[in-house]
Amino acid sequence: MKKLFGTDGMRGEAGNFPLDAKTIEIAGWSLARQFKEKLNREPRFITGRDTRESGSWIEKAFHEGAISGGAHCESAEVITTPGVAFLTKHFDFDAGIVVSASHNPFHDNGIKIFSPTGKKIDEVTEREIEKDIFESQLEPPPCRKGPINSHRTIEYQDAYLDYLADEFKSLQLKNFKMVVDCANGASSALAPRLFEKFGAEIIAIHNSPDGRNINHGCGSTHIESLLEKVIAEKADFGVAFDGDADRSLFVDEKGNFVDGDATLWAMAQLLQSHGKLNNDTVVATVMSNIGLEVALNSKNIKLLRTAVGDKYVLQSLLETNASVGGEQSGHIIFPGKSLVGDGMMTTLFLLEVLFETGKSLSEITAGFTRFPQILVNVKVKEKRPFEEVAKIVEASKKLEKELGSKGRLLLRYSGTENLARVMIEGENQAEIERQANWLADIIKESLGGA
Repeated sequence: MKKLFGTDGMRGEAGNFPLDAKTIEIAGWSLARQFKEKLNREPRFITGRDTRESGSWIEKAFHEGAISGGAHCESAEVITTPGVAFLTKHFDFDAGIVVSASHNPFHDNGIKIFSPTGKKIDEVTEREIEKDIFESQLEPPPCRKGPINSHRTIEYQDAYLDYLADEFKSLQLKNFKMVVDCANGASSALAPRLFEKFGAEIIAIHNSPDGRNINHGCGSTHIESLLEKVIAEKADFGVAFDGDADRSLFVDEKGNFVDGDATLWAMAQLLQSHGKLNNDTVVATVMSNIGLEVALNSKNIKLLRTAVGDKYVLQSLLETNASVGGEQSGHIIFPGKSLVGDGMMTTLFLLEVLFETGKSLSEITAGFTRFPQILVNVKVKEKRPFEEVAKIVEASKKLEKELGSKGRLLLRYSGTENLARVMIEGENQAEIERQANWLADIIKESLGGA
């Protein structure tokens, strides 16, 4: 049976399987049925969505299916992914469902399902939903049609913003100018309201969603317009969210880009200074730049690396009791506050560092230098484990010795294509390019490049 749920839920082009109305109805019915059997009562679900034109009908289809399966459903309408996770726990819902495709273009959409803890639902539940979807395609369960229940939408959105504001109630941003790029997504109406609570002067851009302009030339995937606006407005700070605002990237007062690695560096220093950086450890993925590792090492902070994906970062955070972790893409998790990445919370944490230290964003990120990087793709006929190919093992060891503690080699296969990826970071761009191409030639020779 084909898997429909990946590390970030069930995603695809809206209107096509599995993001067509019939399949979404079955998914809602299946989730309700499973929870009803497990809880022995009517399960309570809350949903929220980003601003894609397909979001409203997908959310409605899910409600209709879930209600047919015996669930009580409510909607917070347009709200961020972490907003839904907060509401699920705070208002005692049994599951929170987000209709979003995050940073993807408008024609895509997806469904993410959270438990009250903030974790995504377990794989057993996902596999059962998939089973019901494939078994019910010819004879779907009866579906009860009707409008969605959204009568508490304003209350839910206000509760989420009040929660964030209360968590950072000592923060004061008077005489502070910040540009907020909402990506024409879920944060469009929420982020400006939140930051105004702290007295900041807010210049909101890309906050006029029309259903199709989400992430289009804006937000965390297109940082250029934020860079330009921060410089033009002489702002103190700039932040860009993605479509569902679970990640955030920044621009300092000089117009320099501040990614997730630089954010982790700033957060680690603050937490360490307060004795709150558990085990002097930060969690990041294999894609984080070695510059972060070098900077953290200078403060006797250890960097733990995981596979790519917030799911793996969260798993490591919980296993090690670390205080902060995240991805270069701006997905940062503070497990003491939430098990879900929250772009607006990350922004408040970073602003708190500025407020407490009296420094600018460029000053608190100083000390982190991004090392040069090269990525070479090699076509291969087969994806044999690299450790089984003697020539590749020997060459990799040679390069790792050359790179030492001031460089890094990452060798992996593409998940979707017959490609081997050679990524090297080091102090000298010309040298790492030579090294990467040398190893790429060995891989091509050994694995029969096509």
